[in-house]
Amino acid sequence: MPKTISIRTARTVAVLAVTQLIGWGTSFDMLGVMGRIIAPDLGLSNEIAFAGLTVMMIVSALAGPATGRWLGRFGAARVLAASSVIFALGLVLLSAANGIVLYALAWCVIGLGGALGLSAPAYTAVVEREGVNGKRVIAILMLFTGLSSAIFWPILSLLEASVGWRLTFLVCAGLQFFICLPLHLFALPKPIVVSTVNGTGEPPPIALSASQRRYAFALIAAATTISTFVTFGLSPSLLEILRQSGASPAFALQLASLRGVLGISARFLDMLLGKRGNPVLSAVMGVGLMLISFFLMLAVAPSAPMLVAFIALYGFGSGVMTVARALLPLAIFSPQEYGLQSARLSLPQNLANAIAPVAFTAILDRAGTGMAIAACLALVACSLVFVLMLALLVRKASVEPATSAEASA
Repeated sequence: MPKTISIRTARTVAVLAVTQLIGWGTSFDMLGVMGRIIAPDLGLSNEIAFAGLTVMMIVSALAGPATGRWLGRFGAARVLAASSVIFALGLVLLSAANGIVLYALAWCVIGLGGALGLSAPAYTAVVEREGVNGKRVIAILMLFTGLSSAIFWPILSLLEASVGWRLTFLVCAGLQFFICLPLHLFALPKPIVVSTVNGTGEPPPIALSASQRRYAFALIAAATTISTFVTFGLSPSLLEILRQSGASPAFALQLASLRGVLGISARFLDMLLGKRGNPVLSAVMGVGLMLISFFLMLAVAPSAPMLVAFIALYGFGSGVMTVARALLPLAIFSPQEYGLQSARLSLPQNLANAIAPVAFTAILDRAGTGMAIAACLALVACSLVFVLMLALLVRKASVEPATSAEASA
């Protein structure tokens, strides 16, 4: 891997960083600022308003397999361009909402835009242009997308205070249509990796049989779905868990903010590793650190040092796992297959993301912090088992070709 980034790579990162920041900032992150503002105007409870995110996740999940086929057929640039148009339409509908029906319809449209435009399609665009060496570029891109809420929350707050929430959504639609759409269509470099029919494309990193490939996909799906279920479920309840564990409201907020910084730091470390990084080993490390953090919370009496240690382990571990989730398909499948496999993985992952906050809130409210942490520990332990099984499969597949070569020699 070259130590410097070429102009072509920098152009890819610049385009996708801008469009992914806008994409996340005008969809998933948006209700963090706007949810409690628009709810009373539409006659909705806060819970119903925030259920828009659940609708978005479910629609994105259901559209995931189709997205994978479209990525293989049309290429990432066209799929991303379609997402910009669909996002803009959804945001226009949201600005015109006058009740629950149009509000829900708007989030259905935004959910389709999310399937076509967030995460997997963008990473596919990277792999199309960088091949198997796109790991570092994806890690760089994830550094920017991790900042979407920090950038867009102040912007949305200022816009809403100046022009109201309806015009704010129209401005967001304009960003999608007049900035993201042209960037996707005209500013991305031409791909170097394309789908091929005669096996002439870049080969997969390891040689697996058809049954082993299905097994590897199932292991990746199980490990990543469980881990994302834990992280998405814990995020909205983290402040309450810290408070119930003895932290003051101010200290709990500081710890939660530290968790975000550590997550970004983990992405930065993966970016520095670049080609030398191993997504499977990263997944083992990330899930392992999360497991230790939850064990610490259950085994050690609550105290300020214990809570700091918990956040340090959990924040860094979850950050590492976030990068590993994006890169694991590239460790098993060829670059030509990356978009299809990543989009297929988004189906269980997005369904888990939709269900997790409700499930963890129910556990926390009905059974308390101890049971919520115990549930996290059990789930992460299962995820670690699946990752270790994947690591064993990869090791076995890597050893067998070398053994065969030695025997033939």
